Amino acid sequence: MINIFLLALLTMLVSLIMTPVFIRFSKRLNATDKPNHRKVHAAPVPTLGGLAIFASFLIGLLILQPAGEYHLAIIIGGFAMIGLGFIDDMFDVSAKAKFIIQLGVAVFIVFWGGLQVEFINLPFGGEIEFGFLSSVVTILWIVGVTNAINLIDGLDGLAAGVSAIALFTLGVMAVIMNDVYVATMAFILFFSSAGFLRYNFYPAKIFMGDTGALFLGYMISVLALLGFKNVTVISFIIPIFILGVPISDTLIAMVRRYINNMPIASPDSAHLHHRLIKAGFTHKQTVLLIYALSAMFSAAAILFSMTTVWGSILIFSIALLTMQILIENLEMINSEYKPLTNFVKALRQRS
Repeated sequence: MINIFLLALLTMLVSLIMTPVFIRFSKRLNATDKPNHRKVHAAPVPTLGGLAIFASFLIGLLILQPAGEYHLAIIIGGFAMIGLGFIDDMFDVSAKAKFIIQLGVAVFIVFWGGLQVEFINLPFGGEIEFGFLSSVVTILWIVGVTNAINLIDGLDGLAAGVSAIALFTLGVMAVIMNDVYVATMAFILFFSSAGFLRYNFYPAKIFMGDTGALFLGYMISVLALLGFKNVTVISFIIPIFILGVPISDTLIAMVRRYINNMPIASPDSAHLHHRLIKAGFTHKQTVLLIYALSAMFSAAAILFSMTTVWGSILIFSIALLTMQILIENLEMINSEYKPLTNFVKALRQRS
């Protein structure tokens, strides 16, 4: 495993070298992210950084040559996501078309590649078999996580940093579980993202665009499935914790839009990073705070793998409470949605 880690480290060097090349390439194609009322940058920024991550990843594959049962299907799906992201960054693909293509890639992975979550072992014995729903659960997971990473790509270095933290955690968990394939793939992607982050952190010289966000989201979703498929209920929560920030931000956005009578797929400016900036934090402070939150979720995921069922329930409860406090204080649903705050006030009035 140490040799894998050291060889994967070479991909960071490749990423550091390749990213400036794609900065120039993006400018030549005029592939830039233009400022608007929902974006925080004031000047156009090159937006094909995902190609630098992907190129570094491919070189990492050539160096380490990981082999796994689903490897070919995963790589084909990766090329499809890169292609979709590139076309979107260049020509603005509609949200409906993007969703359909993502769905197609997930269906391909499940029915051609054969990757499915077929059952979950219960902590106290027995198991829950998904049966025909196993395909549905797997497809929803892949599409959901892919879009969750894409949705948090709103500040310099945010999606790349959160993805890197998730990938490093997946790699560590794979080492603990002695899963060589997942560890190799996760560390290759981690170092590819870390090298890119040198140019993507505030103030960004290049964005990963949908090219990078869709690819990283897809790869993280698949690697998380591979690492934790057909394990206990408690263990299956681990990848959810690792991806706690993007998943919770996505779910909160869906609830917010439903409560406020907005279309579920409509964009808004009430995501976690938007609300933190509105609360007075600087761009860099906001990104670092979300990094810290992601790292705490990842630490909780690792603790999950080492604690008892009751310890896991305690960690889960603390995480839910933390997210609820953030939701209410940052008004991520709306200014009136404060059930926990109102409950505490009611208790104080009674006492």
